[in-house]
Amino acid sequence: MQRSVIMSSRHVASPIRRGWSRLVLGAALALASGTAAASDAGSAADPIERYQVQAGGMSAGAAKTVVNAPDGVVRSVITDFGHYDSFISRFRAAKIVGKVGDKTDVYLQVPIMKGAVKIWAVVRFDPPKSQGADEVVMGKMVQGNVKRLDAVWRLHRVTPSQTELRLELLIVPTLPLPDSMVLPELRNAAARAVAGSRSEAERRATH
Repeated sequence: MQRSVIMSSRHVASPIRRGWSRLVLGAALALASGTAAASDAGSAADPIERYQVQAGGMSAGAAKTVVNAPDGVVRSVITDFGHYDSFISRFRAAKIVGKVGDKTDVYLQVPIMKGAVKIWAVVRFDPPKSQGADEVVMGKMVQGNVKRLDAVWRLHRVTPSQTELRLELLIVPTLPLPDSMVLPELRNAAARAVAGSRSEAERRATH
């Protein structure tokens, strides 16, 4: 079994300075007053539904959309971990850093506050598994500069050429922040991720 290669924060991200707590709080406030102000409802031009779910007793932001591509193509996109940064706009780095059996460890980085703060995590993704009528890809943080980061992709075949894609995203920051501040940003982050994945899957389906 190939062991995972987990990098230390000295190699994969800037060190956490003494002012980290103030920066994270400032980032959260900026996000809450800026991007979180976007509507949580989809539109005709952007048919993405934003909502929230319970995950392990905690609230997670989620989004879903219908992709005009077969489920096999959609699966190939959401398991293309090393290229997330090419089709999910918020990611500035995505790199496969190791394997543990059939699981994949992926380093992800998201800059906020115009690059002043970098949220980073090594997320361990399971291979796709059937769960009822859905196919599920689960990822859990094994290292990072937040307390917790979980991501759950769900695929559901609507027709042979259409797939419903959902993402549930849970991030617990280092500071205790209210759900009213964190959840709108998580819903919007999940919406951006499914939108980017939808565009990439539809592109691949036509090539």
